[in-house]
Amino acid sequence: MRIVIAGAGAVGTHLAKLLSKEHFNVVLIDSDEAKLSKAGAELDIMTNNSSPNSIKALKYVNVDKADLFIAVTPFESVNITCCMLAHQLGAKKTVARIDNYEYMKPANYGVFVNKTVGISSLIYPEMLAGKEIADSCQYTWVRQWWEFNNGELVLLSVKMHKDAPILGKKLKDVAASSGRKFHVVAIKRGSQTISPHGEEEIKNNDLVFFMVLRDDIEHIKVLTGKDNPTYPDVRDVMIIGGSKLAVRASWSFPKNVNIKIIEPDEERCHRISELVTENTMVMCGDSHDLTLLEEEGFDHIDALIALTENDDENILACVAARRRGIRRTIAQVENMDYLEMAEDLDVGTIINKKTIAASHIYRMLMKADVDSVKMLNVAEAEVAEFTVKAKSKVAGKQIKDLGLPKGVNLGGMMRDGQSLLVNGLTQLREGDKVVAFCVENTLKKLEKYFR
Repeated sequence: MRIVIAGAGAVGTHLAKLLSKEHFNVVLIDSDEAKLSKAGAELDIMTNNSSPNSIKALKYVNVDKADLFIAVTPFESVNITCCMLAHQLGAKKTVARIDNYEYMKPANYGVFVNKTVGISSLIYPEMLAGKEIADSCQYTWVRQWWEFNNGELVLLSVKMHKDAPILGKKLKDVAASSGRKFHVVAIKRGSQTISPHGEEEIKNNDLVFFMVLRDDIEHIKVLTGKDNPTYPDVRDVMIIGGSKLAVRASWSFPKNVNIKIIEPDEERCHRISELVTENTMVMCGDSHDLTLLEEEGFDHIDALIALTENDDENILACVAARRRGIRRTIAQVENMDYLEMAEDLDVGTIINKKTIAASHIYRMLMKADVDSVKMLNVAEAEVAEFTVKAKSKVAGKQIKDLGLPKGVNLGGMMRDGQSLLVNGLTQLREGDKVVAFCVENTLKKLEKYFR
């Protein structure tokens, strides 16, 4: 499969690295020779030092043979223009990165995403990341949170500590005693992500991924030892850094959550104060000033979200907050080399816009009917939502008879609008939407079962 990427910035380079590892034929275009040279030296890809919206350059890299054209330069207008050109020159699919929220509104989206204009999809990483931040703040005891079927089915992760009743017990015994109200789809233990079996035992400091129906979430809270007053509902949130992402995140919170954004730049404070909603207050000040933070209620907040442009500052802010007893912390960490360190430091939830963008784009490369793909920052794993086709290998068969690749765990499904947990005896039917947790690079292997 041939993929052309316009833009050798952080997102474009990350995508090129990810896709080249999957043995796709990748071409990276950028007018910045320094960025391009660095990417070309480190990755097994072709590069072209040209303007991405040059017809001559697009023809030179054979964009007419591209299965996917991805435009992720820093300039929205360039991304839209070169996607339109790539389509006219023969690219099968195109995706453009944007930074204007208005384009994503339902009334406007179709203006750009249609066969005439030639853009297959628009991606706005800040908006996707903002929603993920708000979703992850639903409970102070949950690390990650992903919803399916309008929130009726939930995949969540919880960090285990020594007071968790589930510790030291075999999964098969816990499931039997609890009436099988959940499904453990994966365990992150140290640097390893495990696809567990019934004999597996939960250990202290494990990060455990549960698939559960929304009505049974409180059951998980009890099992993991989080049913106590030290894990309050999130009502007061402080965001460090007045970035675009901070604004987008504030939009995604419910109206009953009070938000304070701390930003040192006075001009930016005035600008973002005109964009936020009624439940958000913008304070001009230095987040390093503990006196200021204390005056603004730092010791009484339920969640701290660090979204500055400095990864080190974000990590340290979350570490400091957790030491002061703040249960819910979220850090934006864009340096991929820092992700494992941030997890080891127990900073809480990690947000990385590059992996969020990659998840959206990776879905477009799959031949099976896939509604969503989520690449996890904290684990070498992906979560995907597949639709069962009539002629696929899985249709009409029980899960135990599918012979799924090692490292794949089917956790839940949606059938006729109803959310269900699955087990080995579950028989898949045409139209079912199945949520799969894939470790050990098994997503592409699993896709073949659903084509």
